[in-house]
Amino acid sequence: MGLPGLRAAAGALRRACGAWIPRPGPYRFCWPPMAGIGKAPVPVGTRQEQDRKAPSGWQGRARAWEEPEQQAKKLKSSADGEQHRKLPKRKIVLLLAYSGKGYHGMQRNVGSSQFKTIEDDLVCALVRSGCIPENHGEDMRKMSFQRCARTDKGVSAAGQVVSLKVWLIDGILEKINSHLPSHIRILGVKRVTGGFNSKNKCDARTYFYMLPTFAFAHKDHDLQDETYRLSAETLQHVNRLLACYKGTHNFHNFTSQKGPREPSARRYILDMFCEEPFVREGMEFAVIKVKGQSFMTHQIRKMVGLVVAIVKGYAPESVLERSWGEAKVDVPKAPGLGLVLERVHFEKYNQRFGCDGLHEPLDWAREEAEVAAFKEQHIYPTIISTERHERSMSLWLSTLPMHDFSATAHAAAGPDAKVPSPLEGSEGDGDSD
Repeated sequence: MGLPGLRAAAGALRRACGAWIPRPGPYRFCWPPMAGIGKAPVPVGTRQEQDRKAPSGWQGRARAWEEPEQQAKKLKSSADGEQHRKLPKRKIVLLLAYSGKGYHGMQRNVGSSQFKTIEDDLVCALVRSGCIPENHGEDMRKMSFQRCARTDKGVSAAGQVVSLKVWLIDGILEKINSHLPSHIRILGVKRVTGGFNSKNKCDARTYFYMLPTFAFAHKDHDLQDETYRLSAETLQHVNRLLACYKGTHNFHNFTSQKGPREPSARRYILDMFCEEPFVREGMEFAVIKVKGQSFMTHQIRKMVGLVVAIVKGYAPESVLERSWGEAKVDVPKAPGLGLVLERVHFEKYNQRFGCDGLHEPLDWAREEAEVAAFKEQHIYPTIISTERHERSMSLWLSTLPMHDFSATAHAAAGPDAKVPSPLEGSEGDGDSD
C-alpha cells in the first residue's frame, strides 16, 4: 500500500473513532467514545483501582443477601428471650433450709456428678423455674452466686442464706420450691444492694449440735444406754467447759493443715452453751449452740468432741487450755450428723441499709415459724432416725480410748518423730464444718 493509501486509511479511522485527546497525568491518551458503543474505554490505572474495589463491592452484595437470614436468627432468639429481657435482673438473697443427709455438703462441684450437693439441686431448680438462664447454671459466677457458709457432708441447715442475681419472675419462691425436693426449701426471699455478698457481709454464724445425752455419761457407763438421763450437775459441768471457748483463741488444733502461728487460726467465739435436754422417741437429746464470727473446717465438731471426752473422763480439763497453744494436741472430731447451721447474722448491713426505705433488714423474723416447722419435719427426725439405725454417736464414742490426751502428738509419737512446721500451710478459711 502506498502513501496515499495509508493516508486514506488514517482518515477513515479518524472519522470512525475521532481524534486522539491528550490527558494530564500518567495516562496521556484515551479513546473518545466510539459511535454507537456507549462509554469510552477506561484507562488501565482506573481499571486496576476498580478491580481492587470489586471484592468489597461483592462482599457488600453478599452481606445484603445474608441479611434476611441473620434477621431471622435474631428474631428467633429474641422471641425465645423476649419475656426474660423484659424482666429486671436483680440481686436477691434466699433463705434456704435443707436436710444434709445423702449429700456431700453444700458447695457445688461443677463437672462432677459423682458427689451430689445441695447446690446441684438448687441450681437445677433455678434454671427450671426460669429464674436464671441455663449457662448461669454451668458457670455460677455469671449470677454472682455466694453462700454464707459451706456445710460439710451430712450437715443440715435451717437458716442458710445465698445471694445471687435472678430474673424477678412472679411467684418466684413458689416456682423454685416446685422444682425442689421436700427436704430442701426456700423459706424467704428479699432484695439486697447490688454489691451484696452473703459471705462477706455476714457478721456471725450460729450453729447447733444435737446429740444423745448418753454421750456425756461416764466412760464406765454403757456406750448406748437409751434410758440415760442427763443430770443437772452434769449439764452444769458441760456448760462450764463450753463457756471456756468464748473469746478469741488459737484453734489450729481444731482443724486440718493450719499452723499455730497463722493469723487465720485465731477465731472469735461469741457464745457457746448446752440447752436443757428433751426426749424424742424414748431417747434423750440435748442441743449445743455456738455463735462465732466464722468457723474453720471441722472446728465445731472438734470443739464438741473435746468437751465430750473431758466429761466422760477420757481427757483432763487441762487439755482444753493446752489445745490453744502451739503444741499439736490430739483432738477428737464428733460425727457430722447432729450439726446444723441455724442462723446467719447481718447486723452491720441491717444498720446501714435495713432502714433506708429501699431494702428490708435481713432478720427473717416473719419466717421463724416456717423455720421451726422445717426443723421439726425434716432435720430433727433425720438426726434421730439415723442415730437409731446407724449408731454414729455410739460408734464414735468407742474410738475415744484410742486418743492420747496426756501428751502432745509429737511426744506420743516418740523422740524421732517429725514435727510439722508451725507455719505449715493452710488451704484457706472455710466457713464450713
